[in-house]
Amino acid sequence: MYGALDISTSGMIAQRTRMTVIASNLANANSLANDKGEYDPYLRKAAMFAPGDPSAGSDAGRAMGVHVASIEVGEEPLRRAYRPGSPFADREGYVMVPNINTTTEWVNAMEASRAYEANVAAAETTKSMVSQALRLLA
Repeated sequence: MYGALDISTSGMIAQRTRMTVIASNLANANSLANDKGEYDPYLRKAAMFAPGDPSAGSDAGRAMGVHVASIEVGEEPLRRAYRPGSPFADREGYVMVPNINTTTEWVNAMEASRAYEANVAAAETTKSMVSQALRLLA
């Protein structure tokens, strides 16, 4: 039964990381410059999951659960936007801006939140089952 808790915990950690990446995308949806003030539009990122939990203490535990294998930079091309007042605008007044769809990011955030909540519910159910089993044994 403790394996079930490990699986739920790994799912919560993975979804928390995913939510952090989504929040970064939303926060930088209009970012055109890097920290040095140079033109460097933000590129969308995504958390990539993989099966297993490398941080588990046993071989059996490492085979269960999920983890964030990597955080990948999206391959979506930048979007052309008309912003004639921008210091980064071309002669025609257009700037290449991040291609981040805020609606899609919000849907992804809701999905990550629901998956996190499902893992919390699974962990609570597992704890309740272990508690009941211990009561029966006592």
